[in-house]
Amino acid sequence: MRKQDCFYLGKIVRKHSFRGEVVAKLDTDEPELYKNLESVFVALGNNLVPFFIEESLLQKGNQLRIQFEDVESEEDADAILGSELYLPLEFLPKLTGNKFYFHEIIGFDIEDLNYGYVGVITGVNDSSAQPLFEIDSNGAEVFIPMIDDFIKKVDRDNKKIIVEAPAGLIDLYLNN
Repeated sequence: MRKQDCFYLGKIVRKHSFRGEVVAKLDTDEPELYKNLESVFVALGNNLVPFFIEESLLQKGNQLRIQFEDVESEEDADAILGSELYLPLEFLPKLTGNKFYFHEIIGFDIEDLNYGYVGVITGVNDSSAQPLFEIDSNGAEVFIPMIDDFIKKVDRDNKKIIVEAPAGLIDLYLNN
């Protein structure tokens, strides 16, 4: 399994017991969707390795206590501590309406109600307080905040997102 065919589920953050149990912090708003998993992919080096789950228990919101098969001691748990967890993309719940996953919209066209066609979404910058659409507009980079009030329509059939950015925002990037 390749990382690009998977989504990031979370990270093993600590050991729980001397029997090899670990606690993973899940990166999701709906941790209950992942409480009965049979297996996950654990990132070890550059590889994703399948680990089968014997038992898991959701605790403290988004933390999942996991007992993996063949992880039976503190030493075994130490070997995977800090590792990232992944699941295949098909495990993601389908989103509808104006909700979307960041990976899903790469390559979508973006149009502004006032400006018109802006360009193609090349990525999402989520390293700031507010995620931003990264847009290629004929070689120029445009950033539009991903604010619910700005996003007017997500058209999956035509691979297009229609936004209404604040007046002058797009011009700041395109009119030197």
